Amino acid sequence: MSAVAGAPPIAPGAGGSSEKQGMSRGRKIGYAVLAAWIGGIVLFVILFGVTAHKAPDVANNVFSPIDEFKLDTWFKVGPIAFNKAVLYLLITAGLTIATMAYIARRLQQRPGRLQVAVETFYDFTRRLSRENLDENLERKYFPLVATIFVFILVSNLIGYIPLPVDSNETFKIFGAHIPSLQIYAADTNVAFPLILALGVFVLFTYEGVKHHGPIGYVKSLMPGGVKGPIVGLIFPIEILSNFLRLISLTVRLWANLLAGHMLIAFMGGELGVLVGLQLVSWFLLPFGIAIFLFEAVLIAGLQAFIFAILTAIYIGGAVESH
Repeated sequence: MSAVAGAPPIAPGAGGSSEKQGMSRGRKIGYAVLAAWIGGIVLFVILFGVTAHKAPDVANNVFSPIDEFKLDTWFKVGPIAFNKAVLYLLITAGLTIATMAYIARRLQQRPGRLQVAVETFYDFTRRLSRENLDENLERKYFPLVATIFVFILVSNLIGYIPLPVDSNETFKIFGAHIPSLQIYAADTNVAFPLILALGVFVLFTYEGVKHHGPIGYVKSLMPGGVKGPIVGLIFPIEILSNFLRLISLTVRLWANLLAGHMLIAFMGGELGVLVGLQLVSWFLLPFGIAIFLFEAVLIAGLQAFIFAILTAIYIGGAVESH
């Protein structure tokens, strides 16, 4: 009898690659979250039904979703009024300076992960400046471009961290009225991106006038090869488009952050409050979380990058001859 013939029979489905794998941990977590979400929907229907019951403040138009973006003055120091936008800017400046100072003190010949990340960012912003500015302007304005990138990025990121800044809604702790938690970004106040954009506008106008002269800079705004009567049509458009850079820089940053925060608030529960139906808030909660992650992971960095690269492009373009 051969060895093969004498071997015990193999049970069907046993051993080898045919062995069934257990459900992965990620899938288990996903199913558990889905079950909790569906169970919550059923529970809300049982407890509250599907009939809308608006809160008195909503019914009387006292509550408005845009109230969270209003700036209430907390206190004044001379002509300076302190509010949550000022607080966020101070936090942003403090975090930016503290982080860079901490990294500078820990620079080593054999870098760690944090230093590698900073050096990668340095190379990235240096290349961004080099590709859009000549050698002299690159040396002069690289620190500005990198600082704008970091400053806006930090400002955007802390805008997704809940902080006790909602002074319209307070709660008591030992008799003290403490502002409620809220996510807020300084960019949602149009004055912040406007001041940044105005600074960039002044800089590239200054460099253009310095390089070409006042009359030459105005002439340089015209595309090359445009002659004849068409100049009377194209020239006003080019002058207008130059000033529209100020508006585009401002609105792009402001509108994206404002729309994102409003979507997060609506999907995170405000829409349910407005329609007076708790079920809506629970049903939309996963979408609110998804928008929150999308904004915090992608939009925060993307808008900082766009503002920084447009700064380099506008300054570099101001000294070019068309």
